[in-house]
Amino acid sequence: MKALLSYLAPALTLFLLGSNSVYAVNCQTLISKTPQNVEIKTTMMGRDNEVRSPYCLVSGVMSQRMGVDSQFYSIKFELRLPNFWQGRFAYQFNGGNDGQVKPALGAMTGLIGYQYAINQGFAVVSSNGGHDAQANPEDGLAGPAVFGHDPEARRDYGYSAVQKLNPVVRSLIESYYESPIKYSYGLGQSNGGRMAMVAATRFPNMFDGLLVGYPGFNLPRAALQHAWDIQALHRVSDDISQSLTKRDLDVFAKRIIDQCDTLDGISDDMVFAADACQKVFEPKALVCKSNFDRDCLSLNKIGALMRMHMGPHNSKNQALYTDWVYDTGIRSDNWRMWKVESTMSGWSNKPINIVMGAASLAHIFTTPYTNVAGDIYSLENYLLQFDFDKDAPKIYATNNQFKESAMAIMTPPDAAKPKLTEFKQHGGKMVIFHGNSDPVFSVKDTMRWYDFLNFTLEGRASEFVRLYRVPGMPHGQGGPSADQFDMLQPLVSWVEKKQPPQHIVAATRAENPEITARMTGIKRPLCPYPSYARYNKGDFLQATSFQCVVAK
Repeated sequence: MKALLSYLAPALTLFLLGSNSVYAVNCQTLISKTPQNVEIKTTMMGRDNEVRSPYCLVSGVMSQRMGVDSQFYSIKFELRLPNFWQGRFAYQFNGGNDGQVKPALGAMTGLIGYQYAINQGFAVVSSNGGHDAQANPEDGLAGPAVFGHDPEARRDYGYSAVQKLNPVVRSLIESYYESPIKYSYGLGQSNGGRMAMVAATRFPNMFDGLLVGYPGFNLPRAALQHAWDIQALHRVSDDISQSLTKRDLDVFAKRIIDQCDTLDGISDDMVFAADACQKVFEPKALVCKSNFDRDCLSLNKIGALMRMHMGPHNSKNQALYTDWVYDTGIRSDNWRMWKVESTMSGWSNKPINIVMGAASLAHIFTTPYTNVAGDIYSLENYLLQFDFDKDAPKIYATNNQFKESAMAIMTPPDAAKPKLTEFKQHGGKMVIFHGNSDPVFSVKDTMRWYDFLNFTLEGRASEFVRLYRVPGMPHGQGGPSADQFDMLQPLVSWVEKKQPPQHIVAATRAENPEITARMTGIKRPLCPYPSYARYNKGDFLQATSFQCVVAK
């Protein structure tokens, strides 16, 4: 009898304590089900401020190797397995240069905590992209980009870390829940948005739904803009941080509002009729006529802004990336931090484009790489000396060590002429959103990508891809914008219930210091491109007072 009770004790305990204990045991025993050459540690966690359900936290490492640069590489990852699982899996593609395992929450711009994927019943994974950002401290500010000296590390960062990790994680999830995954999603913004778009082409059967935020899908080409901007601003002032003052950008944004605000039918400090605005806004009209003029800018400052918005060109006047939208978010702290001035410690007020931009362009996005030193002045000088005739073609170059160019590795193989045939045949759905004031990746590049796709598919792109533009929003949340919105749930409904998303309601946040008094409490519909929200009738604060229309 005693032996029988001893045998039945574990099952009886689980019965009395419920499913939480089942998951606690599964979390502990998951280690024994780990695929070969993968090491994991597991911890059962209670609910916290970010995750509303108890979950099993899995920390893992795989693909350990020594690189050609004699540095140690591995794919590190974090997997969160919530008790409140709904059969969903989300691969969280991270931004920047990767190199660190960020919390696997499925957080995206626009979402509130309870809307994160982890709180919607997703198992979520996050990884370091195959390299460690802290591995090269001797290289200073350039250290996080030096992994680009190793061809496989470049490829892992570009796409293959996802290819290697995805089957491992799926196996762990299905072993843990003892049930198959019903739906798979990929979520990412910035560089993570790039990865989502790459996955749609390279791995068309891997994900049922992709949520893509302000994607840098032409990443190496977009990096050329960093050198273009710095050279343009350097013509105004040797000190980039003083080239355009905050007042300058406020004046510039105000003129955009004066000329474009009512084009969408109402005056609310937001420009939804962005395409019409580009036709009527004239930057040259802002040039001061005399030393006594106010609310104007000097000729060289207007010239710099116009040149920056034109995008990088070579001496034959060939466009090397794309142009940019004139929009009100140019006055945001985010826009300024990327292009003009930051307050980061040890950066000497230099913008992100000089630090991350120069390091990435030199070490990752060109072949052969340029071993630029990691001090702020060497990075700035690299961009100032960048030659758009001789250096820009290096993003397409290969050599004996790097068999694939940076463009081939980092971008979707069909980026120039997208078709997404296999992704569409698989039943995949994609929702993209992009701020009109993004200072890092131009919304016009994303618009052109969609236009090409729509042309190729004879006007049927919206059957599986929807693009939403966010007026005033820079690179992520912020700026004078309605930047609180849920793009995840519409994607889930599209994938799982076959309900295509229409307009998506966005709201301004009271805690956003960059919205004006007229923008407080505003809700607006974000309309699927190429339509935009135009005022119809009723309370201007409510999204229902607007309708989605296409410009004639």
